[in-house]
Amino acid sequence: MTLTVVRSPVILNPLLQISGGRKLTGELSVSGAKNSALVLMATCLLTRDTIRLRNVPPLTDIAAMGEMLGSLGGRVLRIGDCLELNGDHINNSTAPYELVNSLRASFFCIGPLLARMGMAKVPLPGGCQIGTRPVVEHVKGLKALGAQVTIEHGVVTAVVPGRSHRLTGGRIHLDCPSVGATETLMMAAALADGETVIENAALEPEVVDLAGLLLAMGARVRGAGTPTITISGVERLHGADYSVIPDRIEAGTFLLAAAITRSHLRIAPVIPEHLGAVITKLEEAGCRIEHDGIGLTLKADQINAVDLRTQPFPGFPTDLQAPFMSLLATAKGTSVITENIFENRLQHVGELQRMGAAIRMQGNTAFVEGVPRLSGAPVQGTDLRASAAMVLAGLAAEGITTVRGLEYLDRGYAHLETKLNAAGALIERASGAQPLAKAAA
Repeated sequence: MTLTVVRSPVILNPLLQISGGRKLTGELSVSGAKNSALVLMATCLLTRDTIRLRNVPPLTDIAAMGEMLGSLGGRVLRIGDCLELNGDHINNSTAPYELVNSLRASFFCIGPLLARMGMAKVPLPGGCQIGTRPVVEHVKGLKALGAQVTIEHGVVTAVVPGRSHRLTGGRIHLDCPSVGATETLMMAAALADGETVIENAALEPEVVDLAGLLLAMGARVRGAGTPTITISGVERLHGADYSVIPDRIEAGTFLLAAAITRSHLRIAPVIPEHLGAVITKLEEAGCRIEHDGIGLTLKADQINAVDLRTQPFPGFPTDLQAPFMSLLATAKGTSVITENIFENRLQHVGELQRMGAAIRMQGNTAFVEGVPRLSGAPVQGTDLRASAAMVLAGLAAEGITTVRGLEYLDRGYAHLETKLNAAGALIERASGAQPLAKAAA
């Protein structure tokens, strides 16, 4: 059975209409981590048993990953916030171009497919157009595990030579701590013959979450969350019941929603260690944040300018650079934001300028001079996190803001307007093909 995601009725060319200037109160609920759930879904390719994942958000990216697994012969069933995944009938080692091109995370399938089937054929990935995200680290690592890898006509073909078609453990040093490469190689090594050591591994919480599921499936993994991860391969893995961590990017977005509206709001559940750099910057900007063991409560009155540079975890996450820029557009003073991860991740600057933000660009650096207020305007989300930035700006702006580009927003935020409206926002999802209704006062 293929994955089904509960959606609202189809709206032609949807947009969000936001009536800004309203305080938020109460609590915002954080869903499971999209970036973790996507890779955890791929682990079903490593076993014939059933994997049950809990706390999985109902997102279009999750549905696309379910379609990918279904195209390979897997079965995915959603029951509430749980997914039941079964790879017993995996019968295809070739991933379809149209699915991989629309969802970069589907490239994760190459590691477990190769480990399980002895071969894999996966097109080069697509996704948000925020910059070059090469797969050279994935390829280099798979070669170190004994695979023969070629790239022709936009397709990566990997084959394990020999009669056993089993990968062999090896030592891999990543030139950059790529999250995707680390996760791909962890899954591939889980069924390899012998020990694999990944050096300069990514430290992100999603890597630790993957290690947690692999351990629950019977894998032998140690060192996740440190620069050196060691995997001792086993002959088979079994099923598991596992809960996805809270989405640190959604939690950060909600904290910023509270800050930009100068509100008093609780966000839960949150693992503060996953947001250390973000919390530090919010406090530096003047926010007061309290942790009660489950969630975070943020209080904001005046926001002061701060400087930030995006870096791999535990540094400031690139996924929150655009939303944080919306906040700093309303801060007192001038902030300097440097994007070090993706070369095209400042496309939202022009849209914020349409709303009255005073931002000057120099290469990959934005100089943001805070203004007393933003003004509602028609804006376009150019990628997932830029779309979230537009929503945040709309919450704080005077008048009506209309946000297009919801095909990006819906990839990473489940029921965003519903959650924000429950906390006091006034957001309506409407059709861009029809005149907008006048927002309520």
